Order: sequence, then structure tokens, then C-alpha cells
Amino acid sequence: MNVLLVNPLVPDTFWSFKHAVRFVSKKTTFPPLGLLTVAAMLPSDWSLRLCDLNVRHLSDREIRWADMVFVTGMSIQETSVREIIARCRSLRRPMVAGGPLFTARSEEFPDVDHLVLNEAELTLPAFLDDLRSGHPARVYRSDAWADVTATPVPLWRLIDQRRYSNMNIQYSRGCPYDCEFCDITVLYGRVPRTKTRDQLLREFDALYESGWRGDVFLVDDNFIGNRRKLKSEILPALIEWRQRRRDPFSLNTEASINLADDEELMNLMVRAGFSVVFVGIESPHEKSLEECRKMPNRGRDLAGSVRVLQDHGLQVQGGFIVGFDSDPVSIFERLIAFIQETGIVTAMVGLLNAPIGSRLHQRLVKEGRLLTAMSGDNTDFSMNFLPRMNLETLVSGYRSVLQTIYAPKQYYARVRSFLRRYNPPATFRIRIRRVHLQALVKSAVILGIFGKERWEYWKLFFWSLFRRPRLFPMAITFSIYGFHFRRVVEHFAG
Repeated sequence: MNVLLVNPLVPDTFWSFKHAVRFVSKKTTFPPLGLLTVAAMLPSDWSLRLCDLNVRHLSDREIRWADMVFVTGMSIQETSVREIIARCRSLRRPMVAGGPLFTARSEEFPDVDHLVLNEAELTLPAFLDDLRSGHPARVYRSDAWADVTATPVPLWRLIDQRRYSNMNIQYSRGCPYDCEFCDITVLYGRVPRTKTRDQLLREFDALYESGWRGDVFLVDDNFIGNRRKLKSEILPALIEWRQRRRDPFSLNTEASINLADDEELMNLMVRAGFSVVFVGIESPHEKSLEECRKMPNRGRDLAGSVRVLQDHGLQVQGGFIVGFDSDPVSIFERLIAFIQETGIVTAMVGLLNAPIGSRLHQRLVKEGRLLTAMSGDNTDFSMNFLPRMNLETLVSGYRSVLQTIYAPKQYYARVRSFLRRYNPPATFRIRIRRVHLQALVKSAVILGIFGKERWEYWKLFFWSLFRRPRLFPMAITFSIYGFHFRRVVEHFAG
């Protein structure tokens, strides 16, 4: 059996880093971890190929080679997904589809031959069994939660790692919180399911043995969902692994802000190699946090918690949302002030949207305010429901937030603010590789000579070189990130 696995194109978005990866001669950020994991579940005697459309073109010849085409997808990839389906139909190749887009909206894809939905560990084996018997069904579903301790190591050999700026690993699924706007608990449940210590180390070993050295993102929606296991088993094992392997990876992940309440956990994460954590802050307005049931964030000094994380050696990337029913008109200025004062360099501010299955989606249906399915990109100025705030006021205020925080003056000021107070551990170091030197030269030309931010770029360049030389590579990286963020803002905000 010849099987072609296809990862659809991701459009230019805040998280695509499309304009940043070219500085390090890469095609895209992350490989398709889901497809690589599914590939490891397929029969070992099948011939497998993977085409990531974010890396290379998919030819008709390659589709004809395949006896069957597997495709995944998220909402943001829908346009590319439909193009892939149309091509496979025209070339008469059967398709198998799965992933969040198909699980949430399976009825919208009548041309797909087989829908393997929910978690592949549960539904893929049933499909494969029926395929062997010659009678595969069209739809496979499951209401159960998969045992992730049985999840195989991703098949890294299917990709060319040189095309990616980062690699990714999954440790857990699920989140103990149930924020109204989030569909994670619908997809993966509220009880975090975790891999075993030995299983996770096998994945780290496999990635190391594949030749990768550099950044690794643990894609968990809340890495600290099971703190006890992290502190007693996982992080001590990663610390030992890191020392034995001589620190080949720089780790980053997502976590709730109450990580700042646990000094032992923060220290262990930093010792294990974590340097970046994405935190869903959402709003500095307490009533909006209450409305969306963002429980870990309520009743706390959010700015103080961010500073605690930074002081412990963790760079905070922040997620923010405007468009809550409780948002006052003053929310835009408050948000700008919060982001600037905390020195959150990577601040993703999006308009509120309601994903299918979320409690927000259910509420808006009852209230008659839902308009359509969400685009999957909450920074493209689209909303899929009628907000309480005047829509023109909301969009105008949202535009002002983005145009302010990513204007060169404000952005570079925020970078310097962060670098002044950032307290990396004694073991912190950035191994300079050829790609870093390429990025330095390209940034000096593109940003320092031709960019409209050139004055701010050189100010940061020399300030960090003489004041915080240890963090100079980080300063250049932030300069490149800023270039990408401004391009995205300019594209959507005009």
C-alpha cells in the first residue's frame, strides 16, 4: 500500500512566522506532528511519503503514486484542505481525513471517502482492521479518551528537518480548566492525560538521534496540568537527560499563569531547559475574566505574575482577547498599557471567536448571535458572532492596539524593557550556529538598512551588545519577530 500523508498550507498569520523564518533560511516553523504520529501507527510494510505544503509543492504525479491519501487539518487550513480534496477527487485517489477541522465539521466534507475522527489512537485501528477485511466504513468516531501511553514515537524520517525552524513533541492532552471560549476540553477532556517518563524520554532520544539540535516546543495546551507528576518524575528525568546529552534542546511550552505561584515548578522547568512559556492572559479587565471563566487569572495581580515568571528565567509570550461582552471601551488603552509595562514582547491579541463545541458557541446559539464558523485565525479581524460592543468601535479599537504595540518605537521599547529585567539562569547560553550568523547579517541589511525600523534596530543592536551582551542573540531574534508581526498587522489592519 502506497500512502501519501499531506499537511495543508497554513496562511500568513501571527504564529506562522512566515516573514521571520526566511532570516534563518527555513520554509516554516513546525512539522506536522499529528501526521508524523499517525504515520507511526500505520502498518510497517506500507510505503509512506509525507508532503508538507508549507515546505514544498505537491505534484499530481505524487498523488497518482498513492493508493490512498491521508490529510489532516485545522480550521485555519480549510482553504488548502478543500484544494487538496478537489485534486484527489479529480485524480480519483481515495482520501482519509482526520484532525480538528474534520472532527468538528465532518458533515461539510462529503467528498472525503473515509473520516477517521477524534483521537487516532482510538479510531484509526478500527479503520485499518476494516480496510484489511475489504469493507471500510465512511465514518469512524469515538466518545472515549485515548490512552496516550500507547501513542508511538513520531516517524521523524518522513521529513527534512532542515526545512523547519523548530521541532515539536507532545507530553499531555487535556486541560483542567474550562474557559468559555476554548474547545480544548471538548477535543481532549478536562483530566490531563500524560505520557510516561520513559515514553517521553524515548521521544526526546528519537528527536536527538534524528540529528535535531535547537528549539523544541512541547505542544501541550497546559503543560502544568499535572504538577505532581511533573515535579516528581518528568522534570527530574529531563534535567538528567539534558545534562547527559549536553543540552541539545531549548524547550518552550504553554501553561496557565498560576505557574507563577509554584517556585519549585518554575525552577525545575528552567533547569530542564525551558526558556519560553506561552500564557493565556486574555484580559486585564476582571469582569471579562469572570465572564469567560478564566479561573487561574481571576483575582490576581496579572502583571506581577508575569514578572515572577520573567524573574525566574522564563520569557512570557502572552495571549490576549478583546470582544468580551463585559469589555468597556477603555479596554484597548488598558491592554496597550499592560503589554508595554510587562515587557511581553510576543503579544498575540485577537478578536473573540466561538469555536464549535465550546460553551461560548453554545451560549451564542441560544442567544441568536452566532453568525458562521470561525476562520481559525483570531488575528485576521474576523468575528463569527455579534458582539455587545458596537462592531465599528470594537474593530477600530482592536486595530489601534495592534498598530500601537507593533509600531517600531513601542515594540523595541518593550524588547529593551524585557531584556533589562530578564533573569536567565546561570546555565543559560545560546549556541551560535551558522543560521544565527545568517540571521544577523540578513537582519542588519533588511531591518538596519532598508527597514523603516532601522533607527530602533540599531539602538537595540548596540544597547544589547554593550549592556546585555549575553542576550544579544535574543535581541536580534526579537527584531526579526517584530518584522514578521508588523507585516501581519499591516496586511490585516491596513
